[in-house]
Amino acid sequence: MGIATDIADDWHASLAALRWQVEAGADEAIGDIPVNRYELAAEAPKLAAAPSRTSPAPRTEAATRGPAPVPGLPGDAVAMAKAVAGQAQTLDDLRAAMAGFDLCELRRGARNTVFSDGNPAARVLILGEAPGREEDLEGRPFVGRAGQLLDRMFAAIGLSRTSADPETALYITNVIPWRPPNNRDPEPSEIALMLPFVERHIALADPGFVVVMGNTPLDALTGTRGILRARGKWTQALGKPVLPMTHPAYLLRNPAAKREAWGDLLALQVRLRG
Repeated sequence: MGIATDIADDWHASLAALRWQVEAGADEAIGDIPVNRYELAAEAPKLAAAPSRTSPAPRTEAATRGPAPVPGLPGDAVAMAKAVAGQAQTLDDLRAAMAGFDLCELRRGARNTVFSDGNPAARVLILGEAPGREEDLEGRPFVGRAGQLLDRMFAAIGLSRTSADPETALYITNVIPWRPPNNRDPEPSEIALMLPFVERHIALADPGFVVVMGNTPLDALTGTRGILRARGKWTQALGKPVLPMTHPAYLLRNPAAKREAWGDLLALQVRLRG
């Protein structure tokens, strides 16, 4: 009985360790045997030839067209994302295109593609950052504690994600549709890769107003960061009026900031009524 009990305990401990690693985002084994890189022969780095000081390098055709490469991404990844997103003619098309887009590494560790929630015909579109654990499990944005606070905030000015009336409805999506490991902030390369989908999403939904909640959506739409400086100040992006607001998760950590968030909600309400 002692040996059998030890085996059972080891099995349960191994299963618990495996579950912990999956929760942390490690969902595939790279190799069966650890690699001791101190035993590998060092290879001298190859130095690129220094450019001539007397004459500039000739500009190739590839260098004169298309966006500049994004660090951390293959050179044509953003172009491919634009092509895939641009082919979507409906929100359902875009949802399918995003679910099948495999150039973003975050997709490998996520359980679900978190596309959107609410009424696509709503006048107000809320753009968040990325799914957390609860959102990844449920497949909808803003369903954890921050999402519950978000619902209460907008209900205070008569808006709801469950409303069938576009005048009082909300439509909610994120810049990143897959949960980053350990809920870390999305990296600039990940934002750049998914931005074509965000732009197409907003074009297809065609809201009257966009509320960006947090630094990631502020960066994605305006190219700037510093949500505490930008919050409450209307700006324009993609041909839409944009209102930056602090993320509900920030408000949960800093309850005193809720007064400023309430002022931002009232500013949105004035625009909607105007």
